[in-house]
Amino acid sequence: MNKAVFLDRDGTIIVDKHYAYLPETIEFVPDAIEGLQKLQNAGFLLIIITNQSGVAKGLFTEDELKIFNKKMTKMLFEKNIKITDLYYCPHHPEGIIKKYALNCNCRKPKIALFLRAAKEYQIDLSKSYAIGDRIRDCAISLYTNCKGCLISNEKLHNFYERIKLFCSFKECVEYIIGDNL
Repeated sequence: MNKAVFLDRDGTIIVDKHYAYLPETIEFVPDAIEGLQKLQNAGFLLIIITNQSGVAKGLFTEDELKIFNKKMTKMLFEKNIKITDLYYCPHHPEGIIKKYALNCNCRKPKIALFLRAAKEYQIDLSKSYAIGDRIRDCAISLYTNCKGCLISNEKLHNFYERIKLFCSFKECVEYIIGDNL
């Protein structure tokens, strides 16, 4: 069985530019490159799971989203970071594009994409982590023994035993590495 880190995209590894879809706007958050390298070197599969409701809302197409994601993973690969896979949900129940305007099982906080990745890559969730900037990004931690890491500068209370709070991506990575020694 493999261990993995499930990563949110916007606001976690790249700067959240609100419905980002133009490849030239990709900007990694501070310490993301170094942190991803450390996680990879520690033997974690790196899997991105992201909600992309901009597709359902007609702000960009699924093809534009795929181009953006391909460029981002290529930029990471050029820094010797291999993203094992990237899963996205293009749906939103209030979308204007009929094909994507639905209440699905893949939109976080639902966990279908996490479970799909776990099955496809034989991931042991008890040895894995979910990192995000919103509770929904760590939803897998509420239903399984995967640990959650929430990155937030807000003063939040730690309501969930399996979700830890951090101020930065770097702090989060240090915790994960230390937790696996």
